Amino acid sequence: MKFPVPYVLVAMSVAHAAESKPLFDGKTLAGWNGDTNNIWRVADGEIVGGALDKTVPRNEFLATDRAYTNFVVKLQFKLRGSEGFVNSGLQIRSTRVPNDSEMAGYQADIGEGWYGCIYDESRRNKVLARPEAAAVKKALKQGEWNDYEVRAEGKRVRIVLNGVPMVDYSEPDDSIRQSGVLGLQIHGGGKTEVRFRNLEITELP
Repeated sequence: MKFPVPYVLVAMSVAHAAESKPLFDGKTLAGWNGDTNNIWRVADGEIVGGALDKTVPRNEFLATDRAYTNFVVKLQFKLRGSEGFVNSGLQIRSTRVPNDSEMAGYQADIGEGWYGCIYDESRRNKVLARPEAAAVKKALKQGEWNDYEVRAEGKRVRIVLNGVPMVDYSEPDDSIRQSGVLGLQIHGGGKTEVRFRNLEITELP
């Protein structure tokens, strides 16, 4: 089947615009900001936050320098902890809280009892959507590498864990901002280490 030249050009342009791009170069934290002296580092080609031999004193975030609106983020995470509250997460459409270590915005949560949830961090401070426990049990690889996919389009946010759909949330509040930076969290209060690798983003129209 033959298409007019303009159609072909438009199709190629859309395909190009939807290309996946890495968020992490595997060597440095270029393009990110946070406490890289005490909390965040690069090791073995991975972004590492926290430690198993000392308690993380407070919530800390490694955030992207630039903001995003509509996108699909894919990454792999491994969460381990020896004591206390063992938790992490991926912030999307978020902002840093002035004069604080916190970030405000949607979080794709990571941690026992929280996997696959959308939590509204430092804003409404509540779970906005929670997956069925059976779905989490089916999907989760405890203490191993897990695939996380977060798709944000318009006012809709979806989370998939290891290929299993978790939540599909549509924001009812028109005042809630639908753009912002991404952030990786290490939660305070536990001897916790989280690792991230293969972080990539596909921006959507």
